[in-house]
Amino acid sequence: MDETVQAEVMMSFLVSEELSFRIPVELLYETSDPFAVRLTFHLPGDAPVTWAFGRELLIDGVGRPCGVGDVRIEPTDPELMDEALIRLQVGPDQALFRVGIPPLLAFLDRTDKLVPLGQERALADFDAHLDEALDRILAEEQNAG
Repeated sequence: MDETVQAEVMMSFLVSEELSFRIPVELLYETSDPFAVRLTFHLPGDAPVTWAFGRELLIDGVGRPCGVGDVRIEPTDPELMDEALIRLQVGPDQALFRVGIPPLLAFLDRTDKLVPLGQERALADFDAHLDEALDRILAEEQNAG
C-alpha cells in the first residue's frame, strides 16, 4: 500500500526585485516514487503547476547551493538557515521562489520517518520498472520503423 506525506507551505514568488507575492505550494511525497518530491504551485490566474525532483536535492539545498539545470535550491544565508531560494527553469523561462526552511525541514523529517534517506531502493523495484520502460521504448521504435 502506498503511503504519502503532504504539507502546504506559503512561498514568495519573486517576479522582480520590486515585485513578489505569496502563493500556496503543496508538497507531496509518495512511497510509490520514493526518490522524488512533488511541489504543486498555485499561481493566481493559472492552472496549478507541478514539479517533481529528487528528495535529496531538496534536503541538500536547504543547507548549501545544489542543483544543475532546471532545478536549483540554495539557502539565502547558510549560517541563519531561515530561508531558501528555489529556481525553476524551462528553456529561457525561469521562476524564483523564496520559502522558509523550517516548514521544509518539518516536511522532510516526516518523509524520512516514512522512508529513511538511503532506504528508497528497498521500496522501488527498479529492475522491473527499467525492464518495462525498455520494452515500451523498443516497441515504440519497432512500431515507428
